[in-house]
Amino acid sequence: MVSLIGKKLLILGGSKISCEIVNKAKQLGIHTAVTDWYPVEKSPAKQIADEHFMTSTADIEAMVNLIKENNVDGVVTGFTDSVLPYYAEMCEKAGLPHYGTKEQFELMTNKVRYKKLCREFGIPIIEDYNITVDDLGSNKINQLKYPVLVKPADGSGAKGVSVCKNPTQLIEGYKHALAISKSKEILVERYVNGKEVTVFYTLQQGEVYFSGMGNRHMKNHKDDLIPLPVAYTFPSTYITDYRRNIEPNVKRMFRSAGMKNGMVFMQCLIENNECLLYDIGYRLTGTLEYKLMEEIQNHNTLEMMIHFALTGKMNETNLNQIIDPVWNKYACNISLLIRPGKIGQIVGVEAAKLIDGVKDIVLTRKEGDELSKNAEGTLSQITVRVFAISNTIEELKDIIRNVQNKFEIRSVENENLLIDGFDPEEIEVDLLS
Repeated sequence: MVSLIGKKLLILGGSKISCEIVNKAKQLGIHTAVTDWYPVEKSPAKQIADEHFMTSTADIEAMVNLIKENNVDGVVTGFTDSVLPYYAEMCEKAGLPHYGTKEQFELMTNKVRYKKLCREFGIPIIEDYNITVDDLGSNKINQLKYPVLVKPADGSGAKGVSVCKNPTQLIEGYKHALAISKSKEILVERYVNGKEVTVFYTLQQGEVYFSGMGNRHMKNHKDDLIPLPVAYTFPSTYITDYRRNIEPNVKRMFRSAGMKNGMVFMQCLIENNECLLYDIGYRLTGTLEYKLMEEIQNHNTLEMMIHFALTGKMNETNLNQIIDPVWNKYACNISLLIRPGKIGQIVGVEAAKLIDGVKDIVLTRKEGDELSKNAEGTLSQITVRVFAISNTIEELKDIIRNVQNKFEIRSVENENLLIDGFDPEEIEVDLLS
């Protein structure tokens, strides 16, 4: 096993979730550095790293100079699609490992392009309508079957996404998506309001491993906004059909794109017991399922990605012997969401940690943070994630109830900011028994 102790890792982006990368790297004895264009007080990962810089990740020439002048051994990026092409380009020019190429990242972050690729490989997707800006003033939008979903082709985190029930709302949603999109490509899709699943793959030296599939439990808190996830539960009842009908084609698609290392997650809607892919990410996921996989499958994709950044290999572990997508325990990732407001107090973290089965708790916001009205209807509303494992469904239900009962998040005006969470009784029909 190659020692990583003393090597210097540069982390792109200093957001709260990037602290996960810094902390894991420090556990491995790695010297950590963080760069972005935010001052230290607005960059949480900078506050805990060994050193930090003010270089923008989009300035490739400056990033290459920073890498060389500071003897950086490897570069890693985590949870943001927009940084991925920059990451690949700077590593290429600096002669450092990068798990994907600029072309692969651009393919996997553009919804129009990867949906076309899915069609080529027979992977079911949600059909979309060819609507351009010029069509907004035509009769074409009157012919659509509503509701429809409008979203930027290059968006993530549910930003710029709208459910539109009529032509007037479609025009408004289209303009909203245009304001968010850098590419100015907009997708208009048939709206499917069904159950959801998320599928996970780990890629290692050209091998593609199906590492898990969970139910993504959604809740609609406002009629004019898209539903948001309140929990993920593992394993999923849809896994057998998925493995038989879709998984072989997905692996062929990844290999055709030359994807050899890293991780991929795919979000799917369920219609007539079929998984319809609607989003894909070639990166670590902000839902941090590697925390559960480490407990159940003895592999941690975050640690593997750090290892790759510094050595060019996703470590030496033989995944073929340890990965089984049908997990041998039940697990959940509970998401606690807040409504807009300024957080005055978060209560319950320490009490929830003591609950039997809880493995970790991650706060994505802290006391004093404010959620703006504009962030409503996006994943920014998620404030706490709780990861837990159990031997039975009933145990999992009890854990979820206990966790949700422990937490209280109040505004500076002492108002309750927590939104109603996940009803554990939904698990009965969703998980394997």
